[in-house]
Amino acid sequence: MCFSLSWQTQYSFKEVFGTLVVQKELFDVVAKPLVEDLIRGKNGLLFTYGVTGSGKTHTMTGSPGDGGLLPRCLAMIFNSIGPFQAKRFVFKLDDKNGVDVQSEVEALLERQRREALPTPKTPAGKRQLDPEFADMIDIQDHCKVEEVDEDNVYGVFVSYIEIYNNYIYDLLEEAPFDSIKPKWNSCNTPVRNGDFVPPQSKILREDQNHNMYVTGCTEVEVKSTEEAFEVFWRGQKKRRIANTQLNRESSRSHSVFIIKLAQAPLDADGDNVLQEKEQITLSQLSLVDLAGSERTNRTKAEGNRLREAGNINQSLMTLRTCIEVLRENQLYGTNKMVPYRDSKLTHLFKNYFDGEGKVRMIVCVNPKAEDYEESLQVMRFAEVTQEVEVARPVDRPLCGLTPGRRLRNQAFREELARKLELRGGPVGAEEPSAAELFFQNFPPLPPCELLDIDDDQTLPRLIEALEQRKKMKQMLAEDLAKTVLACKTKLQEFDSSVTSKENYIQGKLAEKEKIIAGQKTELERQEKKIKTLEYKIEILEKTATIYEEDKRNLQQELESKSQKLQRQESDKKRLEARLQGMVAETSLKWEKECERRVAAKQLEMQNKLWVKDEKLKQLKAIVTEPRAERPERPSRERDREKPLPRSVSPSPAPVAPAAPLRPRRSRSAGERWVDHRPPSHVPTETLLQPRVPRAITVESPSERALARCDRYLLTHQELASDGEIQTKLIKGDVFKTRGGGQSVQFTDIETLKQESPTGRKRRSSPPDPDPAGDAAESEWTDVETRCSVAVEMRAGSALGPGLQHHAQPKRRKP
Repeated sequence: MCFSLSWQTQYSFKEVFGTLVVQKELFDVVAKPLVEDLIRGKNGLLFTYGVTGSGKTHTMTGSPGDGGLLPRCLAMIFNSIGPFQAKRFVFKLDDKNGVDVQSEVEALLERQRREALPTPKTPAGKRQLDPEFADMIDIQDHCKVEEVDEDNVYGVFVSYIEIYNNYIYDLLEEAPFDSIKPKWNSCNTPVRNGDFVPPQSKILREDQNHNMYVTGCTEVEVKSTEEAFEVFWRGQKKRRIANTQLNRESSRSHSVFIIKLAQAPLDADGDNVLQEKEQITLSQLSLVDLAGSERTNRTKAEGNRLREAGNINQSLMTLRTCIEVLRENQLYGTNKMVPYRDSKLTHLFKNYFDGEGKVRMIVCVNPKAEDYEESLQVMRFAEVTQEVEVARPVDRPLCGLTPGRRLRNQAFREELARKLELRGGPVGAEEPSAAELFFQNFPPLPPCELLDIDDDQTLPRLIEALEQRKKMKQMLAEDLAKTVLACKTKLQEFDSSVTSKENYIQGKLAEKEKIIAGQKTELERQEKKIKTLEYKIEILEKTATIYEEDKRNLQQELESKSQKLQRQESDKKRLEARLQGMVAETSLKWEKECERRVAAKQLEMQNKLWVKDEKLKQLKAIVTEPRAERPERPSRERDREKPLPRSVSPSPAPVAPAAPLRPRRSRSAGERWVDHRPPSHVPTETLLQPRVPRAITVESPSERALARCDRYLLTHQELASDGEIQTKLIKGDVFKTRGGGQSVQFTDIETLKQESPTGRKRRSSPPDPDPAGDAAESEWTDVETRCSVAVEMRAGSALGPGLQHHAQPKRRKP
């Protein structure tokens, strides 16, 4: 039996479009609000994001017969502002991301100067369109903005750039040769041609309003949708694409199509543009087609393709990082620095993310199973971006003029034309010639009809009238000749003055052109210097980033090593404390063991000395008796009944500070003993009986008895190996504990054993079968010598336990 597990991940978006969605529906929801904001003077950013091959470029440009977002945005802009566009070159963009306004005369001169150039930079508006994209811009819905300020004039400028390998290139820049692909000869080497100009990377700058722009970028003024899309298509052919395993025409760069809309109010009469730069509003809409993220193990990229994929993924990763930092700053109120400068893509659109416009993102997802993991990453990032709010309103400048000026001016012109038509005929009819006006001023001719042959008055009157007209004609001719001569004189004077003015103006223009040329040279020098400085700044920023990374790594390494040293130090201290405790415990243990062994050894030596002393005394008693008489060995019972009349032999004294059991003074006068004798104690009735002064005899020790005494004595009896009763006297010191109790530390053990002197066959020296040793044995067994040796055991003697015997030494003869 097989089990299959499936995981379902849900993501939430503001709008989801299916695979059968049309471009118009997508445009109405996503891009139309951005176009409305553009005409109202606000900025907008729209970019497509997704895995390579998911349809981002198709969504942006569209297909023949169904235009995408970009042509629809252009069509909506020109449908809205078409009747209110300014003449070409009325608005003039400067090199600092600003716009100037020119008068009608200046714009006319600029147009004439541009038309005189051999290669005009603006495409002809009435030229036949390229059939490649003609169907893309044939949009039939005629969408437009409803509320357009009719008292303004508008101008549209477009530019097209790409970000390739983190460098910015101008796709509209005119180049003598193809700057994307250099020329190669038959030897497979590049042609050394002086006309070949390699593409120059553009740099980003910040204007006076802290907005980022691409310096030196070509910006074309367009007047129609066809003209604008033709400019886009011209740059689209230069965009870098390549054939990969995932897409036949994979975009290897991020393309940015920028639409700038300049608008300025009309003057109070509603005829001309108001010549005030502060009243100009410049808004911008950026349409970005991002390159698709891809994995190299799927595309099998190598060489340039691998480097391109790495730069694409790095820029997209920087975009994700910036969005996540912005989200974190807004959610948690932090103030972390957003790394815009890590990529040209994020650095260019820094103003949008900081709140200078509205940002919209279209996420393209490919339903292929191979793109499942990458699509999840794309949708997860897109869902996070919804939590970032960057749009804010932009205040437009107030011109202070009465609204409706254009309409009132048009109504005034229509009324003036109507009144002129009522007075002198329709406006635009054929005017009477000068001859007709001249003949209308002559007196009327008399009637010239002859009704009678005898009529003599009609002809003379007619002749007189004609002669008057002839005279008047001559007078008018003379006046006309004089007037013509005066006009010719005035025209000649005017021509001479115009010629002198033209010469003066030409001189001034030449001076201005020299100044402008000098300023251009200085500007180019400053541009080169600025590029060099910006390159140095970029290198320093990268170096600083590397140093900061090294510093962080070193700090982390230092912290880890410091923590490791602290742990080692603490472990060392614990080990030292443990070793000290073990050493102290071992030292105390061995001290006790040494004391015990020394005490046992001393006790053993004292016992041996005592046994030898007893043997010597018995031997002396036997020797001193007459040898002829061999007394019988008294029985043990008789010995018990009749003890020998001699003094009690002392018990051995240990080296340890144990109290003596013989009747003598203790170490201190205040010592008291606890004599612990169990009930099973049997008296041995030997001569060596312990006598404990000031003792408290108990059968079982109690805390009360221990508290009253300083020493402790335990009498223990057991059977020895020979069957005799053996008594052990265990002595110790009594100490008070911290808890208020009593403890006993044992210091000495004495053994008492009853033996018969005649019952043992032990000799004082080993047997020697050699009879030659009888003399030596007789010397050693001499009673006087042995008694003397036994009695005179001093400290340091090898025969005793190291202490002086308490018996009386033998007196020597003087």
